[in-house]
Amino acid sequence: MGASEWPRVLAQARSRFETWRSQRRPGERIPAALWRLAVRLAGRHCVHRTAEALRVDYYSLKKRSEATAPEAGAAEPAFFELPTPALVGKQCLIERDNHAGGRTRVQLLGYDAPEIETLARTLWTAD
Repeated sequence: MGASEWPRVLAQARSRFETWRSQRRPGERIPAALWRLAVRLAGRHCVHRTAEALRVDYYSLKKRSEATAPEAGAAEPAFFELPTPALVGKQCLIERDNHAGGRTRVQLLGYDAPEIETLARTLWTAD
């Protein structure tokens, strides 16, 4: 993937890494602040894509990402309760893929746009 195809945040992070590389002393390790940036981006754009964009070792980034990942299910609610729908004729299907390869699928019957919007925002900000 070429640099022109990366999201803007990856391109900006790559620029920060390249600036650091151009000024570093021989043998100097990547600073913790840059690793934190890389881990945060890997959570949003996947480890492979981030490692490629930032030119860092895939396995080092993966290990750091896994070490900072929240425990499965620890912070995410397993159940949402919505008010009982007034009309059953309306339908909505929401699907969301996460960076770990999982998928969330929600089918709603009878809910209006405000309730669906609230649920969708909750799902999309769960990362």
